Amino acid sequence: MSAKHPVVAVTGSSGAGTSSVKVAFEHIFLREGVTPCVIEGDSFHRYDRIEMREKLEEARTRGEYLSHFGAEANHFDKIEETFRQYGENGTGQRRYYLHDKSEAEHYNQEPGTFTPWEDIPANTDILFYEGLHGAVVNGTVNVARHVDLKIGVVPIVNLEWIQKIHRDTAHRGYSAEQVTQTILGRMPDYIKYITPQFSRTDVNFQRVPTVDTSNPFIARDIPNPDESFVVIRFRDPKSFDIDFPYLLSMLHDSFISRRNTMVVPGGKMGLAMEIILAPILDEMIERRRKLREI
Repeated sequence: MSAKHPVVAVTGSSGAGTSSVKVAFEHIFLREGVTPCVIEGDSFHRYDRIEMREKLEEARTRGEYLSHFGAEANHFDKIEETFRQYGENGTGQRRYYLHDKSEAEHYNQEPGTFTPWEDIPANTDILFYEGLHGAVVNGTVNVARHVDLKIGVVPIVNLEWIQKIHRDTAHRGYSAEQVTQTILGRMPDYIKYITPQFSRTDVNFQRVPTVDTSNPFIARDIPNPDESFVVIRFRDPKSFDIDFPYLLSMLHDSFISRRNTMVVPGGKMGLAMEIILAPILDEMIERRRKLREI
């Protein structure tokens, strides 16, 4: 962890909705004049798209399943090294995973490939990570210890599956059956690597629908924000000086469900993120500026 070069990590499963937190932070960065170094979790995958298909087939012949959730398919050590190096001196390297044709054209590469590693731009204020493994711990690798603010995005699992099925069928060309098989195959790695991270995160945002999601594999649409609540859990409210009365006054129809947990209407999730996270980020940046002046 580093006060002079802070690291923020947003962690969530595939289809969890981590992009919502990313948008909230983009608003905060723009409003506060913060220059972030953005790191994408997919850039630490071990294999490109073609290689991953080959490795998946090899695993199937052995009666196994390889997933992007697990250690074999990722460079956990490089995530830790990137966070550690940035925290120490604000430097490091990054690359991008090119998901589709529009992203790949910019680099004159094929979709599903990685860009070359490049130096992190100089004079950034904060490292911002969004991906699957921002708080992962595995053997000697401990990514979580290098992160100053860890945020989890964790919709209840049926909603997470609905979101993934709809995203992958509508935008990535997979059939519902293929996505279902992916969900099933990933489950051991989900339990081993993804779920434990949410006990280490400082703040969790969990969307809970108020409509029936009993069978996510036949759901015709994704419950919209107004058909849900968001459960926000703070691991240690005192560490970030969380002012619950203020939050309740700012977020109409919200309430406290436990000592460290509040519930807000789903339509106010983006607003809640900004109201909660902006003061935390402001304090981190102000502390950084003071240290740089000294």
